[in-house]
Amino acid sequence: MDSTLTPRTRVGPAGWSYADWNGIVYPAHRPHGFHEASYLAQFFDTIEINTSFYQPLKPELVKNWIRKIEHNPRFKFTAKLWQRFTHDRNANREDEKVFKDGLSPLLSNGRLGALLLQFPWSFKNNAENREYVGGLSMQFIEYPLVLEVRHGSWNRPEVFDMLAELGVGFCNIDQPVIGGSIRPTEHSTSPVGYVRLHGRNYEHWFSSKERSSDGGERYDYLYSPDELEPWVDRIRKVAERVEVTYVITNNHFEGKAVANALELSSLLSGHPVQVPESLAAHYPGLEQIAAPSSTGSQPGQTGLLFEPSAASKQ
Repeated sequence: MDSTLTPRTRVGPAGWSYADWNGIVYPAHRPHGFHEASYLAQFFDTIEINTSFYQPLKPELVKNWIRKIEHNPRFKFTAKLWQRFTHDRNANREDEKVFKDGLSPLLSNGRLGALLLQFPWSFKNNAENREYVGGLSMQFIEYPLVLEVRHGSWNRPEVFDMLAELGVGFCNIDQPVIGGSIRPTEHSTSPVGYVRLHGRNYEHWFSSKERSSDGGERYDYLYSPDELEPWVDRIRKVAERVEVTYVITNNHFEGKAVANALELSSLLSGHPVQVPESLAAHYPGLEQIAAPSSTGSQPGQTGLLFEPSAASKQ
């Protein structure tokens, strides 16, 4: 098989700027010039930008992020669409322009893997909402789009047919399955596969504010290896049908997203991975998948962009 056509998978966390990651994900004493995204790009080939959900990105800031991760040529960001389009649904043409201006450096530099259209649980499958998704896909047609919905009413064959016709990917999510919440899936409807793991904090899933910028207790959940294994199988199935798959861990409280992303990377590749020393100290279970430290290793040579295992191709 031509290796250039082989599906590929990128794994990484959602966001990088969290105060509670200091001393856990990031070193307690940062060297001069330290940048969180640059540091994470030594371990991952993607990060999901979540600040774009709260407000449009500033082009100069985005250009700086691109410079910070350029040591990893495989790296691509994904980004979330501004909540004004997905939650408030009252955006105007000026909002569209300013949002696209912020994404422009990522697109022009080939660093944008996908734009995620994330809707709330209350956004249910009906004719009006399907029409809205269709209109939004035309409005942002120049980007590789992925739809994330939380309600189980969207898990229908006709929805996947619609998304395939629109060229929009489907985001397979792990979340607390409460009431009509969508259950784990393994769908693919475009050349881009997407998986997001939010954690399973049932107690605080609906009690915390959905649009809080930090999430707090809502995303305080560490997946066990046994809980990740079924997702490894789903991810492999998705990856077999698409050109590239993004696997994003959003259970960010105290760096749990980074810990689980590294575990998924190891499970998917079948190899040990580099693990930040401070993270291994906080989550001792990571020692089982940690590669021996190499003084000669260079940033961006972590090998987390991998082919599906031989077993997954059979």
